[in-house]
Amino acid sequence: MNESFGLGALFLSSFLAATLLPGGSEVVFAGMLATGAASLWPALATATLGNTLGGWTSYLIGRMVPDRKIGGHALEWVRRWGTPVLLLSWVPIIGDALCVAAGWLRLNIWWSVLFMALGKFGRYYAIARLMA
Repeated sequence: MNESFGLGALFLSSFLAATLLPGGSEVVFAGMLATGAASLWPALATATLGNTLGGWTSYLIGRMVPDRKIGGHALEWVRRWGTPVLLLSWVPIIGDALCVAAGWLRLNIWWSVLFMALGKFGRYYAIARLMA
């Protein structure tokens, strides 16, 4: 597999895993590094970008939810902690709910995306360091 094709598959995997669809982009990321299909920094940038754009998509879905009273732990956490809680947007299941809640609450999109990206980068970087 050439690196361009592999990075495309990694982008798609990381994007879909960050939406409400199930997925395991960590396995794809680790596999690409382990097999040498991609080098660290291109894989890290691609996975972070795809996963962040997926989180942003969930944020936008939250903005489209009608303005009604809704509840849930994710919403409470986002109300309490604001955009920094999106550092946890990489956590399976919870992260999707946090991104949707941030959109529903109309938190600042740029701060939201920044914290999403930092959290997602940190997760992929930790995986890469654990493999080294």
